[in-house]
Amino acid sequence: MPKLHALELVPDDDGVEAVRRDWQRLRDAGLPSQLDHPARTNSPHLTVVAAPLLPDAAIDVAQVRLGSLLPVRARTAGLLLLGGDRLTIARAVDIDDDVVRRVLAVRVQVPDRQHVGWLPHVTLARRVDRADAQRALEVLGHEDVVLTLTELRRWDPDAGRVTTIAQARQ
Repeated sequence: MPKLHALELVPDDDGVEAVRRDWQRLRDAGLPSQLDHPARTNSPHLTVVAAPLLPDAAIDVAQVRLGSLLPVRARTAGLLLLGGDRLTIARAVDIDDDVVRRVLAVRVQVPDRQHVGWLPHVTLARRVDRADAQRALEVLGHEDVVLTLTELRRWDPDAGRVTTIAQARQ
């Protein structure tokens, strides 16, 4: 599988801390957690688009269409179980329709994107055994959290670098 470049929306410090609390709950329960991913670039985010290559046009459109909206408020709204025998567990994110339209305008600039359509979510754990799903759901609970998305960044796995494309004005 090729390395995937990505454009990501990142929450403010309060949002990062809220997601990291979920990561810690999973780890404390002995379950897989995104805390197990040791890279310094690993932080809570919503992936806008991921692909083996991000065309300059996609980055330009993202900067104009998404960067100009920051900060954006969103709400985690339930848990998602994605996959087969091994699951990815994520918090679904409710986000304004205008943001969704703008994300789709970015995604159409990337012909070989990883997924068709966009399912806004924050990943909490990967490779969770299906048999552990119920326990993970109980550990995580059902509280919604408001996230304020304040940064648009680019992940370049070839260079191992994260670059800020746009940030909310303070």
